[in-house]
Amino acid sequence: MSELVSSGLELMAFGMGTVFSFLVLLIFATSLMSKIVNKFNPEPVVVPQVAVTAPTQGVDPQLLNVLAAAVKEHRARQK
Repeated sequence: MSELVSSGLELMAFGMGTVFSFLVLLIFATSLMSKIVNKFNPEPVVVPQVAVTAPTQGVDPQLLNVLAAAVKEHRARQK
């Protein structure tokens, strides 16, 4: 019975070692592929956009009247 347990432990250690080795190899392969892809196809540089601020003054009354007349004319043509 003791020989069977030791054989089982040996097989378990071999299997766990094999899986661990494969995972380490997979990590290195993935890292290498990532470096190769980034070398040939780098990420685009993102340019920060400047925020456009709204004017602090109100809308010009003359412009408001012109816009209102244009909207009124457009609605009259739609009928």
